[in-house]
Amino acid sequence: MKLKGSIFLGILIALFMSACGGGSGEKESKGKFAPPPVAKPLTFEEAQADWKNQKGLGPITHVELGELDPELAKKGSEIYVLKCTACHAPEVEKLGPAPVGVLNRRTPEWVMNMILNPEEMAMKDPIGRGLLMKYNTVMANQGLTQEDARAVLEYFRTL
Repeated sequence: MKLKGSIFLGILIALFMSACGGGSGEKESKGKFAPPPVAKPLTFEEAQADWKNQKGLGPITHVELGELDPELAKKGSEIYVLKCTACHAPEVEKLGPAPVGVLNRRTPEWVMNMILNPEEMAMKDPIGRGLLMKYNTVMANQGLTQEDARAVLEYFRTL
């Protein structure tokens, strides 16, 4: 009984493979079933060198920085103290990088996307992956809103 089942399974696999063009490579060589070409992802070093064009992965595609908004920065400071100081200190590295001068090495969009979408950024964004390798931890998602993230960004502008 086992042998008959194995033969039957083998025949099913062979039929499936021939229907899909598997094994012969005939259909693949015509490009019919070939996956689309994928752009080579940037390395951490390439992304770092091009940081001014890196916006990260997440909902933020454009941030307009005008004059510093002291009230928004104050709100951002309060959020930062409550949600971020376990892992970040303003001027020294802890479990994560210090935010002082972050806007001299990251775009506002990238910073906000990292705040809002840290898991995907650590896995798919080249700079995020580099930070994961350096700090050996994924930033915790604090569940902030876009408005909260914008306030934290405004606070970072004061550092």
